[in-house]
Amino acid sequence: MDISEEKSESGGRYIAVVDGHEAEMTYSRTSAKLIIIDHTGVPDALRGKGVGQALALHAVEEARRGGWKIIPLCPFFKAQAQRHPEWRDVVQ
Repeated sequence: MDISEEKSESGGRYIAVVDGHEAEMTYSRTSAKLIIIDHTGVPDALRGKGVGQALALHAVEEARRGGWKIIPLCPFFKAQAQRHPEWRDVVQ
C-alpha cells in the first residue's frame, strides 16, 4: 500500500488511496520532536482491509526515522498503540 504525505506549517496528513478511496491520518506538529495524531479517517468501503493499521504503522516508522515522539489523541491510533507495546519507543 502506498502512503503519501501532505505537510503544512502546523502539521499534515498521511494518505492512502486504495481502490479509488482515500483514507487519512492527520497530525499537528507541536515542535521539531513532537507530533499529535488527532484523526484517522477510513471510508466505509475500506473498513476491515487494514488501511487504518497501515497508516498507524507508517506514522510510527516516520517518527522513528525522524527522531520524534507521537502523542495519540485520535481514539483509533491510541487503541492501536495500546495493542502494540513495541511502539512505546515513539508513542507517549
